[in-house]
Amino acid sequence: MDWDKLKVFFAVAEAGNFTKAAVKLSLSQSAISRQISSLEESLGAPLFYRHARGLFLTEQGEQLFKTAREVVVDLSMTEALITDKGDKIQGKLKITSSIGFGAIWLTPKIPEFLRRYPDLNLSFIFSDDVVDLSIHEADIALSSVFVPSESMYGRPFFKAPMGIYASREYLLAHGVPLKIEDLDQHQLVVFGDNSKIPSTDVNWLLSCGRAEGGTRVPYITINNLYGIGRAVEAGAGIACIPPYIASHCHGLIQVLPEVETPLVTFNFVCADILKGSPKIEALYQYLKEFS
Repeated sequence: MDWDKLKVFFAVAEAGNFTKAAVKLSLSQSAISRQISSLEESLGAPLFYRHARGLFLTEQGEQLFKTAREVVVDLSMTEALITDKGDKIQGKLKITSSIGFGAIWLTPKIPEFLRRYPDLNLSFIFSDDVVDLSIHEADIALSSVFVPSESMYGRPFFKAPMGIYASREYLLAHGVPLKIEDLDQHQLVVFGDNSKIPSTDVNWLLSCGRAEGGTRVPYITINNLYGIGRAVEAGAGIACIPPYIASHCHGLIQVLPEVETPLVTFNFVCADILKGSPKIEALYQYLKEFS
């Protein structure tokens, strides 16, 4: 089977249409369409259903995609290992994290890291969607959610207590909560998308100080921690947010500082096969300096 055609098929199957695959592969849509048609002809079977909403894999296409995925992942991992031989810190490194943590906490620290290791080429994917390390969409994930498995290796590198914050304007208008139960009378701003929740304690503010099973009704829900911080900065209410978010929102005042809040923990995660990589270890040790 022609390897070039297989790569094109895999990109189209992942993207779901020719347009996105063309951008990813830097090919024209017509060239991609010809490659797919040629592959289908050589196999004697259709690989996609063409539909107005995009391309959908046929049963034969599903079988080929499963095999192609394994081949692409194996080759990608092998390439990463081959280019990582020796003690020199060099080569490409792709890192993913949530938008807030990546943009606010991580990016200011990267210039110094690259000054130490000028032969590295870094790229970043900041997304609140999960980036799949198992198919090598990235080398490293900095994640507050990590489930150990045989194929993934993770270790914590950042821990800090969350804080309860409000703006001066909000507190002047609504009063300062003096005990945790006073939150019953306040406007609470919390995380609002359970499918992308960054940690199990992110909405701790709704249940702290309440009888077991009791919960407060949020005033606003927002599916991004930085968005929560900016809403609180504008006077929307009270939120429990990580320190790296609070420090980048102007004029926030910490309330109930004596209350023990949950820790926000970020893990440094990579495929188990890459855990001995010198460049990955160099990044881990560097980021640990800020924990």
